[in-house]
Amino acid sequence: MLKGEQDRAYLNDETAAQLTRQFVPFTQLLPSLLARACVTRFETMKLDDFKKAGHWPTLLAAFLYFDISFMAWVALGPLIVYVARDMNLAVNEKFTLVAIPVLAGALLRVPMGILADIIGAKRTGVIAQLVVMTATACVAYFGLPSKLAVELFGVVLGIGGASFAVALPQASRWYPPQYQGIVMGIAGAGNMGVVLDTLLAPTIAEHWGWQAVFGVLLIPMVMVLIYYIVAAKDAPGERKPVSLKAYGGLLRDPDSRWFMFFYFITFGGFVGLANALPLYFSVQYHVSGVAAGLLVALIVAFGSGFRPVGGLIADRIGGIRSLSILFGIVVAAYVVIAFMPEGPAAPTQAGWALMNMPRIAWISVLLFSIGVLALGMGNGAVFQLIPLRFRHEIGLMTGLVGCAGGIGGFFLAQALGTAKGMTGGFGAGFLFFGLLALLGFVGLAMVKVRWRTTWGAVSGARV
Repeated sequence: MLKGEQDRAYLNDETAAQLTRQFVPFTQLLPSLLARACVTRFETMKLDDFKKAGHWPTLLAAFLYFDISFMAWVALGPLIVYVARDMNLAVNEKFTLVAIPVLAGALLRVPMGILADIIGAKRTGVIAQLVVMTATACVAYFGLPSKLAVELFGVVLGIGGASFAVALPQASRWYPPQYQGIVMGIAGAGNMGVVLDTLLAPTIAEHWGWQAVFGVLLIPMVMVLIYYIVAAKDAPGERKPVSLKAYGGLLRDPDSRWFMFFYFITFGGFVGLANALPLYFSVQYHVSGVAAGLLVALIVAFGSGFRPVGGLIADRIGGIRSLSILFGIVVAAYVVIAFMPEGPAAPTQAGWALMNMPRIAWISVLLFSIGVLALGMGNGAVFQLIPLRFRHEIGLMTGLVGCAGGIGGFFLAQALGTAKGMTGGFGAGFLFFGLLALLGFVGLAMVKVRWRTTWGAVSGARV
């Protein structure tokens, strides 16, 4: 690289770093924005009644546990450009590597849910955190010298993704039906950990190397584990261990399969994009690793931050109605993105800096932000409905539905990589998932009357 280009790349990184520091207050502002949105709803729900209805320290502990686990789960997404820099991998192979933790997290959710029913959610959560922390410490010290090492580490990170099957039921069991939308939204909003990943990881990797990212990640992991041990409690009542046969029984229920399909679309879309978008922006619009991280942090902030809002809206107007609207938005976003052209080549090897990106990249950011916001709110809407239909099987259903969502994320990342390898572009992958969202919209229209006149009529909440 010529000296002038090196100087420009250095200035680009410095500019991105300054923007990172400016952007951090925005992510810190998200909780206050959510709290402000929740206050309006709580005026009718009576905040004091809500606090007395359950156990808020456990709700907070579940949120933090899911948040830090989610950070670990998706850590490879914003770092794959750096980790695989010297491995001479094709683009589709890189997409496969970032998809492995997603698939592992999906497949591990059912056994994690079973383990939580046998030994308790708290013990399961502690064990899972310790396993992920041990693997993270090893990578921070020894690195990832080969593709196989990256794949194995991705499988272990899947345990972090499986925390979904522990944290959400742990919080849900403390609260009555009328609060399920907001409770599941708060606990599930732990997926905003991906915002910090994509925001900070590339900058740390640029300045101190990508291994340092995992060293830094260990600090909040230890802090959350300590709080979780002290504050979290399992809900009163006898635990009823379940078997794979029980899961098979639920799978025969058509309602459970519908919920799995809906979450395959919403959560699968969210986590798949969270993992794949850093690489997508690097390949499609030739932006630098730091700029890609900042862009994806902005995009996924909408999806994670507005998940509780999706639950609140579903509590007010009904999960079916809100989810139908959100599916329509997702279809439109995916279809438009599918036909977006590739951006111009960057003037330096480092890629476009954030402030110098072409206009087409910013238009793409806007479209993704709208789509991911709808996906995040859709996650909250789905989990407003599930506890109303499967109140006594919430642990089982969380495992099944969470598994389906994780598999959806794996297939989205794989679909994008496969489309790029076969057609030279990403359009076919986005069109495929746009079609799935359209099928979700049609599916809701097919079941809404039956749901509202059967279990919805006696649920005690809007459906």
